[in-house]
Amino acid sequence: MKLTVSLKELADNSIKRHPGAAQDIMRKAIEDLDATGILKHAVKTGDKFPDFTLPNAQGKTITLSKQLQKGKVVITFYRGGWCPYCNLELKAFQEVLPQIKEKGATLIAITPETPDNSLSTKEKNQLDFEVLTSENNELARSLNLVFKLPEALAELYGNFGIDLLESQGNDANELPIAATYIIDQNGEVSYHFLSEDYKLRADPEDIIAAL
Repeated sequence: MKLTVSLKELADNSIKRHPGAAQDIMRKAIEDLDATGILKHAVKTGDKFPDFTLPNAQGKTITLSKQLQKGKVVITFYRGGWCPYCNLELKAFQEVLPQIKEKGATLIAITPETPDNSLSTKEKNQLDFEVLTSENNELARSLNLVFKLPEALAELYGNFGIDLLESQGNDANELPIAATYIIDQNGEVSYHFLSEDYKLRADPEDIIAAL
């Protein structure tokens, strides 16, 4: 099943589980984020992607420029293991990982989750690609992808049992928008997917076609 179809099914079920005021809060948060024009300022196709060195859950550091020496790099940002849409996305990328490797590319997921939490996410979803922690969303911030949760949404997340302080190790209540990039070996972005709506993600089939 295509990731886009799975995401829609999850969103439809969410409406049934959390009707009324909860949906209004989440919908308004997306609309307000859209109104900020965040996508206008985000890194996109044709831009240079900044080099980075980030740790995985085992403490090993991964540097983008070194990975690019081997071929293109696919980078996808996810909010945390608490996010069911992120987990669907990560599983979908795991399924097509052999095809990504066949194209000579490397897949990397980046999260504001602490290493302990990212390890749990990696193990839960049986991921064979690197999951790196960007503390305090610093990499996503440099790409203009970060937003602060409105108070009503932060409170709603708390009611859902989502603890961003525990997940990220800070109380900033900040998250990255949905974002996936293909970085060419010269460090330039050749594909981007960006959305203020957390329920929408790049489909792995589109990524493979763009490699």
